[in-house]
Amino acid sequence: MFLLFFQTLRSTGIPVSLREYLAFLEALHREVVIYDVEEFYLLARTTMVKDERHLDRFDRAFASAFSGLDQIDSAAVIEAVDIPADWLEKLAERHLTPEERAEIEALGGFDALMDTLKQRLAEQDARHQGGNKWIGTAGTSPFGAYGYNPEGVRIGQDRSRHQRAAKVWDKRQFRDLDDSVELGTRNIKVALKRLRRWARDGAAEELDLNGTIRATAENGWLDVRTRPERRNAVKVLLLLDIGGSMDPHVKVLEELFSAARSEFRHLEHYYFHNCLYEGVWRDNARRWDAQTPTETVLRSYGPDWHCIFVGDAAMSPYEIAMPGGANEHWNAEAGHVWLERARAQWPSHLWINPLPEPHWAYTRSVGMIREIFDDRMVPMTLDGIDRGMRMLSR
Repeated sequence: MFLLFFQTLRSTGIPVSLREYLAFLEALHREVVIYDVEEFYLLARTTMVKDERHLDRFDRAFASAFSGLDQIDSAAVIEAVDIPADWLEKLAERHLTPEERAEIEALGGFDALMDTLKQRLAEQDARHQGGNKWIGTAGTSPFGAYGYNPEGVRIGQDRSRHQRAAKVWDKRQFRDLDDSVELGTRNIKVALKRLRRWARDGAAEELDLNGTIRATAENGWLDVRTRPERRNAVKVLLLLDIGGSMDPHVKVLEELFSAARSEFRHLEHYYFHNCLYEGVWRDNARRWDAQTPTETVLRSYGPDWHCIFVGDAAMSPYEIAMPGGANEHWNAEAGHVWLERARAQWPSHLWINPLPEPHWAYTRSVGMIREIFDDRMVPMTLDGIDRGMRMLSR
């Protein structure tokens, strides 16, 4: 019954051998796990995944093989039970004309917004829809989902609609970037090569042809000389924005991540969301319980590292300017404080922005980040990466 699971793992590029599959079946036969889905998952992952880079693909293959929800055809379900398709649409989502939007006023700042939210939470005791005051759906209140307000707190909505939220009060899960992506990375690798700085270190294992010829001519006998292999000595710290508004850029971000992995021997990476705060993480699946303090990162990597931020910089200005302005948690210090610390620690720094460069002027937060980074921001294009590498190599 698990043959489909084995085939799914192979089809997604996980190098599972027949021996490993048989070991998995034997463990089940010996009742290593019984009637526990989480233990079954851990057993399957332990026996059939040898490289941590494949963990993300394993999770997707596991979900596909044992839940199959992603493969269900919603149109077929609707037809099978004879339910009108429009019944299943998000009818609660409210669509307003530009004139109607212009008539809706904001509360007047982040502090007023948070104070009002606390008051609504204390007063409200039932679900609400379609109004302009309570926490609900389909209204013009500053709090809730599927409505509209020029400055509000988004609660319980699957994704952004108008990109107007000052704060998002949801706990979301993001997946790690797959550094095995190769399609489309060749030109990115060429651009990244501008940051190479060669050095020879380590054991003398490479044949030094010129030195051998010179020594042989001088000594009168064959005198083989060796030297350390030439390696790229550049140290790169990647800080990657993940999730939310970065979701449309995942493909090109994976290509950049994969290219950087192949080009730099000394490469470390951490994830953050929207803006840099007191904690970063390496594993998006455990980003709530396995964070690394940003202060530790600042102390661990010296000024000789090149620090590259990758993110669209499109967020609420409060996320940069205000304590407590961060999405998903309450930050004691404003985002700009941490960005300025990073800039001071790593003088060779850069921000790569996947948003088209002509659009930067229309987003206030992008302008704030550019000011903090002394305009060291480039678009995520081949020309932009080439320009960025020239900035870092100066």
